[in-house]
Amino acid sequence: MANWFLGIVLGVVQGVSEWLPVSSKTQVIIASSYLFGLSFTQGYALGLFLEAGTFVAAVVYFRKEVYQILKALVGRGTSDGKMMLKYLVVVTAVTAVLGVAIYQVVSEAVVGTVLGVPMIALGLVLIVDGIIITYSKGRYSPTKGLADLKLRDMVLIGLAQGISAFPGVSRSGATVSAMLLLGIRPSESFRLSFIALIPASVGAAGVTILFSKAALGATLSQVGTSIIVVAILVTMLVGLLSIRVLLRFAGSKRITLLVFTLGLLAIFSGVSSILSGSG
Repeated sequence: MANWFLGIVLGVVQGVSEWLPVSSKTQVIIASSYLFGLSFTQGYALGLFLEAGTFVAAVVYFRKEVYQILKALVGRGTSDGKMMLKYLVVVTAVTAVLGVAIYQVVSEAVVGTVLGVPMIALGLVLIVDGIIITYSKGRYSPTKGLADLKLRDMVLIGLAQGISAFPGVSRSGATVSAMLLLGIRPSESFRLSFIALIPASVGAAGVTILFSKAALGATLSQVGTSIIVVAILVTMLVGLLSIRVLLRFAGSKRITLLVFTLGLLAIFSGVSSILSGSG
């Protein structure tokens, strides 16, 4: 199998799964184990390193929001830009504290069933979200936006994102589920979840380099720098398309169908991981 094709496969896996509630880390771990014979630790490090591609995709897609955030940093931003900056600072800070702690205790024992259970749990939460939205007869109507978020909401979103450092937990699934339960409207939940990825992905790559130099070095040697570069580029391109498609559905009347579908997809992925017994 050609080296460039392996890079494309990895990029597609990361570029699609990052935005779905199926834990991109788990999918990359399984794919890298099958394609390159990588260990759990090496595959886990590779999955976090591929966040570089999703980072670029998010920055390019949300370039207007990023520009407003940068303006807010120098005191010239709009009220929306300042609120987005506050949101990212709080969510990222909470994520960093919890995520680094989780990263440091992850070991090769975290495989198979343990990887599948969190995905099944997230899938069930998404389905519950969909049921509540559909059958609450108007008693539950998620209408909150960025301007309505309180500090408590931001902390809870940060905790949900931090938990996703654990293999098997989807970052997008955890954050979107949390925001829907907090009453944030679906389109805004997906948008805020995707924007929160920008600083989180930088942190993930930094943590990988800082704490897993040996694993990352072995991964680069075994997989090859050129393959990883191809994987990152494909991750970026596929990620842009994935964001566009999901946000279009999230802003439509078919949102409950999307939530149910994502929930079922997460459950299927979790069950598959358990049955395969792979990590």
